[in-house]
Amino acid sequence: MQEDTFDLIRPYTDEEVRKAVPRIISDPAYKPMMNFLFDEEQQVAVTEGLKNSSNVMEFQRNFTLPCIQTVVEKTSDKTSCTGLSSLDKDKSYLFIANHRDIALDSSILGLHMINNGLTPPSIAWGNNLELSQFIVDLGKCNQMITVFRDGSPKEILRNSQRLSLYINNVLASRERSVWIAQSKGRTKDGKDHVDASILKMLILSGNKNVKQALKNLNLIPVTISYELEPCGAMKVREVFLSKQEGAYVKDENEDLQSILGGFMMHKGRINVDIGRPINNLIDEIDESLTNNEIVSAVASIIDSETHQNYKLWPTNYLAYDYLENTSEYSDYYDDNTKEQLEKRCQAIYEIIDDDKDTLRKLFYQMYANPVYSKLKK
Repeated sequence: MQEDTFDLIRPYTDEEVRKAVPRIISDPAYKPMMNFLFDEEQQVAVTEGLKNSSNVMEFQRNFTLPCIQTVVEKTSDKTSCTGLSSLDKDKSYLFIANHRDIALDSSILGLHMINNGLTPPSIAWGNNLELSQFIVDLGKCNQMITVFRDGSPKEILRNSQRLSLYINNVLASRERSVWIAQSKGRTKDGKDHVDASILKMLILSGNKNVKQALKNLNLIPVTISYELEPCGAMKVREVFLSKQEGAYVKDENEDLQSILGGFMMHKGRINVDIGRPINNLIDEIDESLTNNEIVSAVASIIDSETHQNYKLWPTNYLAYDYLENTSEYSDYYDDNTKEQLEKRCQAIYEIIDDDKDTLRKLFYQMYANPVYSKLKK
């Protein structure tokens, strides 16, 4: 496969960043976004910094960093990140992450990395999110890698091969790490599990020895946990309708609504856990297993690490006690937690008028499932 085909999926070069900056500033969506984030004086300073950004690093430091920092300050109580100190600045990693918010999961990881002197990762995102030139420019300036998910079987295979080769090349160059979600969409029910097909895609262009191909990725599980689930009502609605109708078809502009909702809704506290590299655990996998069994074993390792590293909040413990009709974890939450969670539950009924008992159960399951997952360990 010719490397020039990477132009379809790669992030912007420094030259393309310089060309994108005036497009971003002149776009009708720019001013409303800035009005939400900053006062007039701050807008002038940030816009000036954006105008003076001549490469990817300057764009991310001058513009992305203050934007994400402000989102976090406005819509969360506190963010924390564990595991940064274990990262080697001279290595590239494949961060395989649980996925709770379309844009914020990887952005918050990048925020903590930049603030700690590390190069933020490239981000794999679906082409369904390229909703406008404005979003494409913002994404590609922030080193987004486009993932094409649709097409004929032949097209899907070719797109997967291209994506695999590109990601492996980025990692081999040690230029930067790569972030990819562990499944093809956000977790809607609170259950974090690796889709084995993601791992199979990643090693399509790798070493023929599957264990070595997986080790070459330098995999690190990354786990993000929100005290208040971003777009929780919309997620419950999707799970409910999927169960009722056997499939779910997104409304027009639903992806955009989810992006905006994630940025604007209050999320309580947020924790990002950067786990340990798992190559030593991959080494322990039995060589006699089939390739598919090896991939499944690695998926199980990542699941185990994700569940273990998930930061449980009062909302998670409360939801578990509610479903189990117990007070086992009552020391972890209070009446304020109950009021907060119930308010979020009531919001579901504003967007779907149906079986309230089932909707309520799905809502509390979304918060309780991380507890169930951790208890299995």
